[in-house]
Amino acid sequence: MKSLESKTILIIGAGLLQCPIIQTAKEMGLHVVAADMNPNAPGFNIADEKILMSTKDIEGMVRETKYYAEHNPIHGVVTAGTDASMTVAAVANALELPGIRFHDAEAATNKIKMRKRLKAHNVPIPNFHEVWTIQDARDALEFLNFPLVMKPADNMGARGVIKVNNRDELQMAFKHAKKYSPTGELILEEYMSGPELSIDAITYDGKFFMTGIADRIIEREPYFIEVGHTMPSNQTKEILEEATQVMIAGMKALGITLGAGKGDIKVTSSGVKVGEIAARLSGGFMSAYTFPLSTGINLNKIAILLALGERPREEDFQPKFKKVSIERAIFAKPGKILSIEGIEDAKKIPNVNEIFFHNKVGDEIHEPTNNIEKSGHVIITCDTLEEAEKTFLQVQNTIKIITDDLYTINEKQIAQNARLKFGKEICWVCKVCDGTDCASGVPGMGGVGRMETFQDNIRALREYSILPSYIRENIEPNTEFSFLGKTFAHPLMAAPMTGATTNMNDAITEYEYALTVLKASLQSGTIAWLGDGATPNKYLTMLDALKQVNGMGILICKPRADEGLIRERFLEAEAQGIFALGMDIDAFQFKTLVQKNQQAPSRTLNDLSRIRSFTKLPFIIKGVMTVQDAELAIDSGANCIVVSNHGGRILDDMPATARVLPQIAERVNNRTVVLADGGIRSGMDIFKMIALGAKGVLVGRPIAIYAVGGGISGVRYLYNQYITELKNSMSITGVSNLESIKKEMLYKKV
Repeated sequence: MKSLESKTILIIGAGLLQCPIIQTAKEMGLHVVAADMNPNAPGFNIADEKILMSTKDIEGMVRETKYYAEHNPIHGVVTAGTDASMTVAAVANALELPGIRFHDAEAATNKIKMRKRLKAHNVPIPNFHEVWTIQDARDALEFLNFPLVMKPADNMGARGVIKVNNRDELQMAFKHAKKYSPTGELILEEYMSGPELSIDAITYDGKFFMTGIADRIIEREPYFIEVGHTMPSNQTKEILEEATQVMIAGMKALGITLGAGKGDIKVTSSGVKVGEIAARLSGGFMSAYTFPLSTGINLNKIAILLALGERPREEDFQPKFKKVSIERAIFAKPGKILSIEGIEDAKKIPNVNEIFFHNKVGDEIHEPTNNIEKSGHVIITCDTLEEAEKTFLQVQNTIKIITDDLYTINEKQIAQNARLKFGKEICWVCKVCDGTDCASGVPGMGGVGRMETFQDNIRALREYSILPSYIRENIEPNTEFSFLGKTFAHPLMAAPMTGATTNMNDAITEYEYALTVLKASLQSGTIAWLGDGATPNKYLTMLDALKQVNGMGILICKPRADEGLIRERFLEAEAQGIFALGMDIDAFQFKTLVQKNQQAPSRTLNDLSRIRSFTKLPFIIKGVMTVQDAELAIDSGANCIVVSNHGGRILDDMPATARVLPQIAERVNNRTVVLADGGIRSGMDIFKMIALGAKGVLVGRPIAIYAVGGGISGVRYLYNQYITELKNSMSITGVSNLESIKKEMLYKKV
């Protein structure tokens, strides 16, 4: 091999993943020119010279390198870890340097051309169809079977790649993939289930060397996020041999005859198939980190030699040792990063080779949809995979990233998620949840009958407007709410809702829903109410969730005929130290109770007084709609009553709660706490309910929708939105606290 010191190598890309190949070239004594559009690319700190040009601007890169070569000869061009094969081939062809044809590099880059070339050479691939329009995608369903995968034909890093399970998801998938396609060209192909391999290969003089095969770990459907890889693969010898033969056939078909090939190979039930093959060394830290750490082989050196027209020595391919090296991704939770701790301590953990962390305090993190959006990567090398996984667990426990998730969610995103999870039969997640176009009744998320009661709850509040007051002293609204001896940040609470299976189509589990609203409420400075549901043992799930928040919640029980069951629930809840207990007296003819053969009769004053005696905790009666029932509830010993028509889920001809609330509140006259629910869809509605006589309010359906669509952060988002609107209403009317909100501040429109 001739001396390399007088030669110049051009490396396309100067980012993090190109730094190792730039460093290798320097160690080989080469003069290194790096090209990248980012003037602050880290590779420029290592290279001898730089060219500022996008790696994707093929014409621009050819022009700039030709200009450079007029004064300083370039002897080879190469890349690693970035999708710049076409640029490398164009420069090599233009400067008459070693490399593959541009036509072949294009076939190894564009997924449509790749699939067509592989199919023509009988290389096993999934069925596919070229897509430019949504109609193209629909037409493809005539011969493609779900599940499918939609992806850009011209991007990398899993950007825009999404699984499509049915026809209903096709439109959303099309929009997602289109957003990430530079040209708008997409591919729709059949989903391949099974393990995935990542293969690095070297070829020259008609010979093919599988230099490294790793197990690629893909998770987080419907997106395809590589959460890490393991070198070497744990697949059987037979599978690895089949994958090798498929990889070689694919490289031959694509014209990759000199240099590196990188394959994503799927192991399916019908055999090994090609996911993708690129004409370059792998990214994902494999060729530059885990492979050399596992074997001692420097693939970058081999690729550089071939780019220069040289040939590697036989010993360059010989492993110097055998280790297990893994790369694992670091994911920060979605939200604005408030603090990052433990990175430097984690780097000191034995067997940790490198930690790359891309984020900083103040960054807003979103749920990743591709491989570019991960927060960081850890490289670990050990003697066994078990050791390596234990080390990664140490790293995870050492690095602490605190985020506030309210910064990275939005109403549209939450609604889309909820709509998908509920399904068309349960809830359409309408822009305004007012019962006029409900997908379901009871069971379900809607109301009974024609949903007149449900709709009237919203109509009644719309009949009022808020009167402003501007000529006065400026005030700072205080929404603090004193309730049953405890002060909360505001008067909004989550209403008791159960039946995740019966009413919500298993969009969320019963336990998950309960825990979500409990935690989100506490984090928002308030409290959630839970129901024991129609199913007899469901209350145990509620109690399990309440244990996780030290009992800071309220349990509302159904008025079951067997008072022993009510006493049992009260005593168990009291022993657990929950905040308060109650009963929804209006549920005695509730449809789901009837369906489950649960008798729930109405109660006399004496009955209620006896039930109230079952507990020493504050006692709440929910479902009051008349002055008479309010008086009797107080006489029974209730510490709080809730004016409620059960969201229109009991009878289809009841008045709205906002219509009966004023006379009930006036008659009660502070002898007990009066709360209200029904039709509250904003902070302005909270203001109206308080002006009409309520001390605080409960919200049901919107909380459920935001819990299903956004989890804890979704419910917190809703709380934040409503309370911001409440504060704005108070500020505009000039009231500094809840007690100062009066009915005179409302204007009755009809």
